[in-house]
Amino acid sequence: MKTMTTMTTSGITRLQKWLIYAAITIGTLALVWSQLPRGPYSTDLSRIGQGQPSLVLAYDIQSMGGMAVMAMMDEVYDEYTDRITFLVADLGTPDGQAFSRRYDLFNGSVVLLTARGAAVNTLHLPFDTAGLEQALEQLLAHASK
Repeated sequence: MKTMTTMTTSGITRLQKWLIYAAITIGTLALVWSQLPRGPYSTDLSRIGQGQPSLVLAYDIQSMGGMAVMAMMDEVYDEYTDRITFLVADLGTPDGQAFSRRYDLFNGSVVLLTARGAAVNTLHLPFDTAGLEQALEQLLAHASK
């Protein structure tokens, strides 16, 4: 008794190739999406010194330090957003790079500025959310003087 099996010349069907390409494309897009800045943070650095104290995170999409600090910012954002402007200096842009050089920042650094735009504190990779909150409270206390 003879049995016949059908096999394609390349070993996989056209549908299987399409599914593989689709999976690779979706995976790549998901990776890129996961690296984008999260949260409601503007990159408009011209908002500094416009009457409200500011927190500016130096952020580089190619490094993890800034992502960890951004997660801390997410935790305190709701409590402070009405009193402090939260911004991101994108280190992948000329404006972000210039800001970083001006304040001697690297990915994950946070600079706290008064309502007039004067730097009062810089945290390089804050250790935890409590430390970030303490710095924000000091900024607000400085602003009330």
